[in-house]
Amino acid sequence: MAAKLTEIAIRNAKPRAKKFKISAGQGLTLLVMPNGSRYWRLRYWFAGKQKELSVGRPYPELSLKDAQEEAMRLRLLIAEGTDPAEQRFQMKLDRTQRAANTFGEAAESWFEFRAKAWAKRTAEQVREYLDKDLLPVLGKRPLPAITTRELAAFTRAIESRGAPDVAKKVRQWLASIFSYARAQGWTTTDPVSDLRAVVLPSGSATNYPHLTIDEVPELLRKLESFNASRIVKAAAMLSLWTANRPGVTRTLRWDELDLDLAVWTIPRGREGMKRGYSHITPLPVQAVDMLREIHQLTGTFEYVFIGRNDPRNPISDGAVNALLKRLGFRGRQTAHGFRHLISTALNEQGYERDWIERQLAHGDPDKIRETYNKATYLEDRRKMMQAWADHLDALRDGATILLFERRA
Repeated sequence: MAAKLTEIAIRNAKPRAKKFKISAGQGLTLLVMPNGSRYWRLRYWFAGKQKELSVGRPYPELSLKDAQEEAMRLRLLIAEGTDPAEQRFQMKLDRTQRAANTFGEAAESWFEFRAKAWAKRTAEQVREYLDKDLLPVLGKRPLPAITTRELAAFTRAIESRGAPDVAKKVRQWLASIFSYARAQGWTTTDPVSDLRAVVLPSGSATNYPHLTIDEVPELLRKLESFNASRIVKAAAMLSLWTANRPGVTRTLRWDELDLDLAVWTIPRGREGMKRGYSHITPLPVQAVDMLREIHQLTGTFEYVFIGRNDPRNPISDGAVNALLKRLGFRGRQTAHGFRHLISTALNEQGYERDWIERQLAHGDPDKIRETYNKATYLEDRRKMMQAWADHLDALRDGATILLFERRA
């Protein structure tokens, strides 16, 4: 019969070149490492398999007597049908879950995980909206307490400031964050799945208010004379001259422009473009002249319309809408509404619908029917948008007649 293990025997056990174990009886052993460290281990059988589990703190923090008592507690669990290793694993998961019980903690973990696969600019954009929109409102809210009604009110508030595209992205990110949180076991709730049903009754038409052509002269004159950021005013005018989406316009990069050829080429997969389509935009003379002037201010940066606080980033998504509100057009005109205004005006003047749809970047250009030669198609749009830009100048200067060349 082996001698009973004692404290003196443990202290006298000298380290060896390789780790070794000293039995303390009933599966309890002391693992002695070459560096002199000593760890308690328990060998046991569960469901026909032999397992081993660490027991408490290392020796001498956990004495022989305490280690034996802890081993007895673990053996009782085994006798009752509980695997102590599995119990410990679940307790660790529970601690992790409790550490991420607020939306802010879940969102930060989600961002850290997802950002690894995103392009740099995408990660920067999501980070911007997290810090600006989501976290200030939802950050400290417990995940299980967040309701569909709460999120509906939250996203509607974003829409009401004239940023429907941001509200749409926020709904997508909310869905992704809650899906991630459920997968991690931090919550079982899903307040986002029914969000679309609650949001739709607000009506998509109210998302993009826009002026009639008769009201445009007032806007143009106020925009020209108003004391505001030259960069933001330029971004508003480029939207009026091109009909590109606000998110694409505000993130315009200098390397997308060829001012000598008067074209703006948006590559496939570019953030801000719906479904990532590529798009070539002809630039009217007015736009080229404006961009050459702006180049003197921002030409050394990546973005054309640089942010006020950080020139490494573009202006915010709400900059143009904020300007429109200051001009007195709250609820009457938004940056996205420029597209509706231009589409209406061009259609009323009888321009080819295909030209207008292409100018608005509706549909994948690689799949557009080959009715027109691509080069001719671009030139037709160039003439159309130059006529529109000239007409805007005339309206600003007080003209009362339409200057479009009709395309019946």
